[in-house]
Amino acid sequence: MDLTNEQLVKNISALLENARNKVVVAVNQTIVLTYFEIGRMIVEDEQNGENRAEYGKAVLKDLSLHLSARFGKGFSVENLDRMRFFYKTYSEEISSTVLTNSQNQISHTPSAKFNLSWSHYLKLMRIKDNNERKFYEIESYKNNWSLRELQRQYDSALYIRLSLSKNKEEILQLAEKGQIIEKPKDLIKDPYVLEFLGLSEKPHYSEGDLESELIDKLEHFLLELSNGFTFVGRQQRISFEEKHFYIDLVFYNRILRCSVLIDLKIGELKHQDIGQMQMYVNYFDREKRLEGENKTIGIILCQDKSEALVQYTLPEDNDQIFASKYFTVLPSKEDFINILNSDNGKTS
Repeated sequence: MDLTNEQLVKNISALLENARNKVVVAVNQTIVLTYFEIGRMIVEDEQNGENRAEYGKAVLKDLSLHLSARFGKGFSVENLDRMRFFYKTYSEEISSTVLTNSQNQISHTPSAKFNLSWSHYLKLMRIKDNNERKFYEIESYKNNWSLRELQRQYDSALYIRLSLSKNKEEILQLAEKGQIIEKPKDLIKDPYVLEFLGLSEKPHYSEGDLESELIDKLEHFLLELSNGFTFVGRQQRISFEEKHFYIDLVFYNRILRCSVLIDLKIGELKHQDIGQMQMYVNYFDREKRLEGENKTIGIILCQDKSEALVQYTLPEDNDQIFASKYFTVLPSKEDFINILNSDNGKTS
């Protein structure tokens, strides 16, 4: 195949892939809107029954029997009840913009679009807190999370980790816009959850082991870090006065337009570790930072830390160096909330 034909194949393939993706999105959206409308019809019919609970059960059984006979799988009593619950969960937000015309065809304004798959909404509608549910819905769409990734981010309490350090107005912003990165602190999580490394099976591991596993699972680590990260390198050497130092991991954040240095520590954080990161950050700012780029950010990932040690080692106006814990085992949601509340001086 000559170069001209090769380029033609690439262009046509890209066009077809784009069309295929659009079809998938359109099909998913139509399915979800249809299920929403089915849920609306069931709820409104229920409200006309004298004994609503018993009437509702009978209606679902009858519907399931007739719809399954005509349309096949997907209309069990359980699934119909999920559609009913889906409508009740989202009705206050968008029901006024979803309409059924006289031919029973669904029409909707752009604001009524569901952008995720039905499987995503089955997970989302089980999240009781409205703000938390909206946050995960926005982040799933923005970051193209698979259902598995949505489940993982929820299990790792991403919303709670981000919201604990925010005021009421900032928490509301999470629900309305998702995670917004405008300053260095917005990039930081505390703790980070690295359960995808599988290190829980090892009774002992070194900082080198941790680094190697992070590189091997780089795609997962980038998702845990946040938006806009690109990997630059590992064990980057900096040298002066014939002395050599090695930075564990170097990233670049495209949103903040700055380098991000990560140092890995096994065990408890020491003040020398913070001083070392300060040196790395200063070196990058003075020797590596390009014109137009923002100041370098340093993150120390450690198993344990003293908030007082961090507070009194770093300057009061610090906005470049951060220390965060990491977990290699995913706690239960309840244990996670207790841990986070405890670390932030709260009681559950």
